[in-house]
Amino acid sequence: MTETATAITGEKARIGAPSIAGFTEEGENLSPLNDPAGSTGRPTVRIPDSSRAGRPTSYKVEDFAPLTGREEDWRFTPLKRLGGLHKEALTGAAPTVEVQATAGVTVETVGMDDARVGSAGIPEDRVSANGWNSAAAATVVTVPADAEDVRVTVTVTGTGLEASAQHLVVVAGPNSRAVVVLDHVGSAVVAENVEIDVRDGAALTFVTLQGWASDAIHASSQQARIGQDAHLKHIAVSFGGDLVRVTPSARFAAPGGEAELYGLYFADAGQHLEHRLFVDHSQPRCKSNVLYKGALQGQGAHTVWVGDVLIRKDAVGTDSYEANRNLVLTDGTRADSVPNLEIETGLIDGAGHASTTGRFDDNQLFYLMARGIPEKAARRLVVRGFLNEVIQQIGIPELEERLNETVEAELAATDS
Repeated sequence: MTETATAITGEKARIGAPSIAGFTEEGENLSPLNDPAGSTGRPTVRIPDSSRAGRPTSYKVEDFAPLTGREEDWRFTPLKRLGGLHKEALTGAAPTVEVQATAGVTVETVGMDDARVGSAGIPEDRVSANGWNSAAAATVVTVPADAEDVRVTVTVTGTGLEASAQHLVVVAGPNSRAVVVLDHVGSAVVAENVEIDVRDGAALTFVTLQGWASDAIHASSQQARIGQDAHLKHIAVSFGGDLVRVTPSARFAAPGGEAELYGLYFADAGQHLEHRLFVDHSQPRCKSNVLYKGALQGQGAHTVWVGDVLIRKDAVGTDSYEANRNLVLTDGTRADSVPNLEIETGLIDGAGHASTTGRFDDNQLFYLMARGIPEKAARRLVVRGFLNEVIQQIGIPELEERLNETVEAELAATDS
């Protein structure tokens, strides 16, 4: 695989001319299903965002302009496959929510006016705001302070394809230790907002699984607030669905916090799996590490990964790194990978980013086949080893086994 590591320079590099249909020098309007004109039918002039910190936030849908597909945050997304989540009232029945939790964890259904709703973030795009305003209620899961070895599983089951909205708040009390799994199954068209409040000294592992049926459409904004000396490990796993777009954000509210963001995705023919993350370093002495890995197979399989890391001027002592790795298994696939790093202070411990996309490593295959392993089995071993680096971060044996079985099923489809 060929690796591209972007260095911090004062100028914009340009090599050659655009070679992909629909790809302008600014990289806009990359999805062929997006409308090239605005609501007036005339070409839209877009003013690029000068900083990730400058993106608008609001609880009101009308504060976000109607989407055309030319916006920076939406240029890879096929809006015509979004099920109306960006422009219609979300009046469908929300997917059902079932929570299994260790004793002491509280689970409540509250109104959207509850003080805990909105504690971890404000909508950053039109779909998130639409979901926020359309949600009838919120599910609040609270891990008590100082609790140890807490395990929570939230199963979200879709039962229909009418556009709907859902809201979930997870609060990890001070100095608690917990693992929360958010498991999405069934068929749904849903705009989801997830708030994750990791309070001072807490350590939370949050796993979000997108195991939807093949007709599901899912846009999930997952915003995390990380308190003083708190630790968040966020793991996003996407296999199912027709179109899945997960946008995790991690914001440090006090010094000494740490965020680990891992991701795993496997796209089949016709699937669109998109992950856009944002790590906002606004506090001193915080750490972040990002690693997303994906595999693609089948005609029209499309994955998108965009990683934004912002190190603000007050975030001295920051240590940050992000990487995305993509493995292409067949012809006819497309992987878009965009790592972005914005630094406003030079008083940091370290920062970097990297992206790789490529086919199988022939040397690895040769090594295995030279030792008597058949080619198909050797290919499976390479893919399993590639993806297992993320799977093993979960730390739940039964869930890791389930994901390994899913990978095996995907690879069996490739062989056939």
